[in-house]
Amino acid sequence: MKLLMITLFIVSSWTIASEPHNHDGHSDMMHHSHEGHLHNELVDGEKLEVNPDRFDKFVSNLSNAQVAVISVKGMVCDFCARGIEKTFQKDKLVKKIDVDLAKGKVLLAYDKDIQIVFEDIQNKILANGINAIKMQILVI
Repeated sequence: MKLLMITLFIVSSWTIASEPHNHDGHSDMMHHSHEGHLHNELVDGEKLEVNPDRFDKFVSNLSNAQVAVISVKGMVCDFCARGIEKTFQKDKLVKKIDVDLAKGKVLLAYDKDIQIVFEDIQNKILANGINAIKMQILVI
């Protein structure tokens, strides 16, 4: 009986593995192309190193705006991230903010006509005990 069960298992496994795979039932998010998405843009010759889905969601409702992508060092916990978020929520010039703890990125959306000053952003982030090390600006 054991031999019969093992034989049936092996034959069925082999049959399933040899059948052509049909990916029609999979979600679009698993197989969609990221070509043309803003997170693939080069900014000052460097690729944006952001979470693609998170970035696309962040910019989805923005128009006539610019996004500052700030790379930070020292942001190690959710408390750090929430502190940065609260600091920039007080800034009337910031339209939208997203703090990505896993990637070490802070996304800040501003109107297109605002001049973004990295030193000002660095100081606000430093007030939370974190270092801002680089900024990239992408116009939406």
